[in-house]
Amino acid sequence: MKPLLPLTLLALLSACSNAGNQEASTGPQFNEARYRNDIKVLASDEFEGRAPTTKGEKLTLDYLVTAFKAMGLKGANQGSFLQSVPMVTYSASENQSVSLAGLQASYRKDIVLGSRHDNGGVDIKDAPLVFVGYGVKAPEYDWDDYAGLDMKGKIAVILVNDPGFAAPDSGKFNGKAMTYYGRWSYKFEEASRQGALGAIIIHDTEPASYPWSVVENSWTGPQQDLVLAKAERDARVQVEGWMTLDFANKLFTQQGQDLTALMQQAAKAPTQVALAGKANIQFANEASYSDSYNLVATLPGTDAANEHILFTAHWDHIGKDETKEGDQIYNGALDNASGTAAIVEIARQFAREAAMGHKLRRSLTFVATTGEEQGLLGSRYYAANPLFPLKDTIAVLNMDSTNVYGRTKDFTIVGKGQSQLETYLIEAATRQGRKAVGDRNPASGGFFRSDHFSFAKYGVPAVFAGGGDEPVDQVTADYKEQMKLKMKGCYHNVCDHYREDWDLSGALEDMAVFYGTARALADSSDRPGYLKGSEFHSLRPAS
Repeated sequence: MKPLLPLTLLALLSACSNAGNQEASTGPQFNEARYRNDIKVLASDEFEGRAPTTKGEKLTLDYLVTAFKAMGLKGANQGSFLQSVPMVTYSASENQSVSLAGLQASYRKDIVLGSRHDNGGVDIKDAPLVFVGYGVKAPEYDWDDYAGLDMKGKIAVILVNDPGFAAPDSGKFNGKAMTYYGRWSYKFEEASRQGALGAIIIHDTEPASYPWSVVENSWTGPQQDLVLAKAERDARVQVEGWMTLDFANKLFTQQGQDLTALMQQAAKAPTQVALAGKANIQFANEASYSDSYNLVATLPGTDAANEHILFTAHWDHIGKDETKEGDQIYNGALDNASGTAAIVEIARQFAREAAMGHKLRRSLTFVATTGEEQGLLGSRYYAANPLFPLKDTIAVLNMDSTNVYGRTKDFTIVGKGQSQLETYLIEAATRQGRKAVGDRNPASGGFFRSDHFSFAKYGVPAVFAGGGDEPVDQVTADYKEQMKLKMKGCYHNVCDHYREDWDLSGALEDMAVFYGTARALADSSDRPGYLKGSEFHSLRPAS
């Protein structure tokens, strides 16, 4: 493995432009050993995969509260470091009877279904199946897959991603770059708005950007959600989930339909096909209620203390699966013990500087969120119930799965081109001699898949960034290739555990970019906004 970049050199590369601040002039002095240890502890078997409302949550929060108290940060919730997030846990039985047009679907192998209702179970008989293409209603693209349909009592069968992925030259949507219309969460939301009884997405690895194993591991077992108002909960589809592409092909062939041809058609124009067969779905479903918690810690500013820059990282992962043989714990070391440890280490640096008298004008608030893996639950709750007004939340800097592959020549901004906030990241990366670039795989919809998105929907400039694709030299490139092989298939799998041979020099550089961004913005009076062309421009337009 390539030797790690000396911290003295890293500090010089990351030096901030605030010449009046001695600490800033030398850059952040991150402690790699301490950062490693935080990842190692949070991702340990003792923490049992950090699922919300479990023993793993209590251990995680105790660890983080202790760390932020030791820094001297303040609990943001009237002195408490915790913000309660009311959650409901739905547990669908794995003993499911699922027949689609007479074809029996095997749980996990062919299909994964659940229900976000406290009704004891699902008992659907002879429900019509309707293929609705991508399940999109988008007036701005002159697109409506539901036009003229009455979906009451029917189950929508939906393609993953959006039409732009399959027809990038059509001028519709955003080409290969996924829009929010391509996210699974949108598809269930829209099917619910259409009054559908159920919604099942056809999984396809390339447009989904992850294999079926991710669906199987993430959507089985207890599923958490925010406690919703009764009217909102009642309007949700009764059953939701996924089927494999292989099973979908069998289903459509049995119905005398060519799914491949329909997929091509659905990419060109809104598509609806009523299938002759019916759906019969029965399974038990239990609901239990318990609060989970966001951790929120603040380093108060001086003359602009009411204005906040937020650092976010989700502390949760997907727990453990006692039905598995062998390793049962989803340790979530990369995703996202690494990001949580990163904001802790950044907080330590700013706290140390403040203790030395180098305080910032604006406040810094560190939010370790719950329930990200279940649909951005903690960040959604905070954004809807902020401890500090969103109008005075200047920016959100989100860290989710840091770079464990060594230093890079470039710096990736996911969804690059959204807001003026990116300018600060670009300047900080440039001081390290790195070039800021967009994400290599915009089709994965990364901008919509992490906690920053919850704030973007309210118009708060928010970024998700880090890492890069160009190793700094051949030694690092060779290491990266070897480590990628070691970690292949570990996303949302039990092999995402801490590794002593991780080269974290790239993560430290990324942390320095975030540090430099926050310091520059916290000592300014700038209020970044969203650029023209962004779907969030009208909420907080760039000046």
